Amino acid sequence: MGHPSVERRRVLAAAVLGRAGAVPGADPGDEEPLRAVAGEVLDVSPHLITIETPGGVQERLVIAPWATAWNGSDTTPGDLSVGSMVLMRTLRDGRVVERIWADTTRITGTILSITGKKDLTVELDCGPHRGHRSVVIPYRASGRLQVRHPQFEPGYLFDAIGIRRDGASLALLPATSQPPYPARSVPPPPPAYAGTLSRIAGTATWSDTFDEEERGAAYPMLERTDTGCPKTGVSCAGLPYLAVGSLLQVRNVCSNRSANVPVVACGCMAGRFCDRCVECDTSPRGRIAELSPSSYVELGGELIKGCFNAQIGLG
Repeated sequence: MGHPSVERRRVLAAAVLGRAGAVPGADPGDEEPLRAVAGEVLDVSPHLITIETPGGVQERLVIAPWATAWNGSDTTPGDLSVGSMVLMRTLRDGRVVERIWADTTRITGTILSITGKKDLTVELDCGPHRGHRSVVIPYRASGRLQVRHPQFEPGYLFDAIGIRRDGASLALLPATSQPPYPARSVPPPPPAYAGTLSRIAGTATWSDTFDEEERGAAYPMLERTDTGCPKTGVSCAGLPYLAVGSLLQVRNVCSNRSANVPVVACGCMAGRFCDRCVECDTSPRGRIAELSPSSYVELGGELIKGCFNAQIGLG
């Protein structure tokens, strides 16, 4: 999903604008850095986990006594299955695991169709760059999801968190309260973007459509000619236009962690959600960045909570 020219474009933009180029990564002023580690479980016990990373490297990590795991429900790390794909939040230079998410996925898009009586199958349009995707809602989860998605019909937005199992995506938790308007009717942004603002507040979410170890963000207000995405340029948050390769300074207001994150993709679907995050307070309306899972976790986000209150500036 990433663009090989992102780094070069960022350097050129900094030169043209006459400013020093910021460096991607966590703010060095933060407390002990968090590191996201992804891979396939080769072996696991209550105290140790061995994985193979997407690059084919085996890593053996210590599991902290307080560590927890999620694989459709809360579980203990030692009960995870060999073969599971995990994303782990770690401390001490990536050697000590404190939180694990196994086979976790997020399904975000516009509802195209719904079939089934007990277990429901929902077909989604996830945007021109992500295509169509099917998700199964097990009967046991349907009540919880439909309470948060009252307009459960074609044309409305859907956003859920779940797991990948036997080649299917199962939606188990609502990631947000569904916006009350159809996906094509996003409320307009404020009258004008105040270019003098140093920070813009809103909601940061995550998507599993990035590469496993990628650090980056999808951003709603990109130039269409820059991305080849005809549905970009929509947001109720009053965001400025940026280009692929721009660097966002993202701050998690809840954890007080910050990082410079490169814009690597179009966030046209995120821009259609004019919702709020209530994770530690109530954010202003609008999704201002959709982060890769690794970037989201390293900023202190919890995958199953779906969002954090954020502020962004330009790097």
